[in-house]
Amino acid sequence: MSKNLTSGRPATIILLFTLPLLVGNVFQQMYHFADAFVVGRIIGVDALAAVGSTGGIAFLLLGFAMGLTAGFAIPTAQAFGAADLPGVRRSVAAGAILTGAFAVGLTAVAVPLSRPLLVLMRTPPEILDDAHLFIVVSFWGIGAIMFFNFLSNTIRALGDSRTPLVFLVLSCLLNVVLVVAFIAGLGMGVDGAALATITSQLVSVLLCLYLVHRKMPVLHLSREDWRVTRAEVTTQLRIGLPMAFQASIIAIGTIVLQYALNGLGAEAVGAYTAAQKVDGLAMAPLASFGLAIATFTAQNYGARSYGRIRTGVLHTCLMSIGFALAIGLGNVLLGRHLIRLFVGPGEEHVVELGQTFLVVNGSLYVALGLLFVLRNALQGMGRTLVPTIAGVAELVTRVGAALLLATHLGFVGVCLAAPLAWIAGLVPVWISYHRSRRWLSTEEALLAQDRPTTPPAPPVETAESLDEAAGTRIAVP
Repeated sequence: MSKNLTSGRPATIILLFTLPLLVGNVFQQMYHFADAFVVGRIIGVDALAAVGSTGGIAFLLLGFAMGLTAGFAIPTAQAFGAADLPGVRRSVAAGAILTGAFAVGLTAVAVPLSRPLLVLMRTPPEILDDAHLFIVVSFWGIGAIMFFNFLSNTIRALGDSRTPLVFLVLSCLLNVVLVVAFIAGLGMGVDGAALATITSQLVSVLLCLYLVHRKMPVLHLSREDWRVTRAEVTTQLRIGLPMAFQASIIAIGTIVLQYALNGLGAEAVGAYTAAQKVDGLAMAPLASFGLAIATFTAQNYGARSYGRIRTGVLHTCLMSIGFALAIGLGNVLLGRHLIRLFVGPGEEHVVELGQTFLVVNGSLYVALGLLFVLRNALQGMGRTLVPTIAGVAELVTRVGAALLLATHLGFVGVCLAAPLAWIAGLVPVWISYHRSRRWLSTEEALLAQDRPTTPPAPPVETAESLDEAAGTRIAVP
């Protein structure tokens, strides 16, 4: 079921690989829609605000976890592109061990610290208890969320973006059924929404393991594969940790933004929460292009197909810009109607605030789309330093905007924080990618001098040779 992305027209390959990711992201946002719809309509706007007020803390921990597991898949994709199947299995084993260790550690840290963090963020007293209940239940499920993302990213690293889509769709549908059953049927509160998400993710983990057992022999790990070396663990951490910290750095800015937002009252928090659901759906295509280019770049980097990387990134940037313009226009025209789905009648001020958020964000989706593509392309080549620096730039900008603009402009200032952060993150990523592009051109020319008339098959490398070459192949000069 794996697929090699090192042959065929780059634009076509990337688009076909992106489509399942897009459908999956849309379904994922739809079950967030379902959560918000059920919580907002059945429990009330305060409950919706309570769930929304946990977004920054959740992103801090869960974003770290998802960035980490996405990073663990990069060496796997590079080994697969180089046709090093033993290296693929050892990479997966090392990633699985680290995923389990981090899941235990993050759960132990997150659960006891959740309420103090909510208090520190000035969460309005009327929603504090519900916010704490929701986030604690969510954090008890970190292990299920991490392993689902690890397995999904591993399967995608082998060029299969359709199978994770199937499991994600099933997970989303199950989540919708469970959130309605727990809240509308059993009378649970916001904890029902969190429990529904954890349960659906756990089911998806079991389905992924079943698939690997039945149809993906390349991932059947032997006892020898589990005897990972320090070098293999180091390779995973060298890429995974910067990607995880990058997500956490951005999340810190989100927490500060939530702090500023909480000072504007529960109504503003509710409007922001509802608008974010629409915004998340709108950004799904842009995020999908980023995921696709990461796998495409990693496989072709492992195969030393440097020209394909340059072509693929260019085509993906153009496709992302087209989607960004169309989606931004959709925000302007349809935003009010979508926000009304979450807040019910008599909440026109909330609707207007949410529409302001969508117009501001939608106007700068082009910057976000380019940031997703170029950042993931660099990470696919194993370059994590500059994306991390870009994350710091996003953090500084988001924090500055949240504290300064929110004071002077109110809700509009909060809305401006994210787009300004996208631009700040895009600048170093853009510069770094164009430097890497010149390096790729040089390497392609050097390879062409020694290349016979008939191109050879991708080089087969052992894990040891990959480790020895890590300084030159993973960390691009």
